[in-house]
Amino acid sequence: MFNLAVPWWEFIVRGVVIYVFLLVLLRVTGKRQISQMSPFDLVLLLILSNAVQNSMNAGDNSLAGGMISATTLVVLNYALAMATFRSKRLERLVEGRPQLIVHHGRVFEDVMRSGNITREELDTTLREAGFFSVKDVRLAVLETNGKISVLGYDR
Repeated sequence: MFNLAVPWWEFIVRGVVIYVFLLVLLRVTGKRQISQMSPFDLVLLLILSNAVQNSMNAGDNSLAGGMISATTLVVLNYALAMATFRSKRLERLVEGRPQLIVHHGRVFEDVMRSGNITREELDTTLREAGFFSVKDVRLAVLETNGKISVLGYDR
């Protein structure tokens, strides 16, 4: 139950490597992927967690190994949250920057492409915000969490 197949420190090193790898991988795939999960994204996330499990625990199924791995991930997540809170530069690196999608009725297709946002998704978001024409939109911003904020003209 508590006998480890690998040294305790190896769980920590493996956890750090997998955490950083997944953080970079998810960051590279774009903001929208995190905020607007489809059923396919959820399945991918579940399979992804199963795929990296053995690389984290080196085949060790002991209680102690699981506790070390879980503690490592929670501590890493907390440390990253604190570091991004204290450093705006690190925050931009990890979370990215908000990006302007619409400005005074003009749609920036390049930003939509880089954020993997289709015109249909933008139009849906605009309608949900109460705008039925892009010409009525002063600003639409792709936030760092993947959501789109919309601001219209004062009427």
